[in-house]
Amino acid sequence: MKIYQTKTRKLPGTNWREVSGPAFGQYQQIKRKTKRRPYIRSAYFKKDKIFLELFWHHLYEKENFRDKIRRMKFFPATVELIQNSKIDPESINNPNKSSEILHRFTGVTKDSELFLVQIKEEKKSGKKWLMSVFPKKS
Repeated sequence: MKIYQTKTRKLPGTNWREVSGPAFGQYQQIKRKTKRRPYIRSAYFKKDKIFLELFWHHLYEKENFRDKIRRMKFFPATVELIQNSKIDPESINNPNKSSEILHRFTGVTKDSELFLVQIKEEKKSGKKWLMSVFPKKS
């Protein structure tokens, strides 16, 4: 399994305010570039758009506050991975919905922390959504 090495570090901080400010700030910069849905272009998917809204909805649904912070710390590294990685992800059909494919990319931050990025692709329309980001247990 190949892993993409990012040049970005995990966001520092232990509480919501310290982590959410820089992460959401980066999201706002991406959001300002378009009038519609915020997206980033993916190198692996031949510069297709990866929409980001679903990630934030998924994150805010989490009830465990520590889990939200833990996932949000990897947002800048996730953006870099999606924009630059050409390494093949693990792709499987969604067991809960047959009309979707789940792509799971593996990355390493500059401070050597493994993380996974999950992207959902709709088979019919070809739209891709950033679903989730989380550290990989070693």
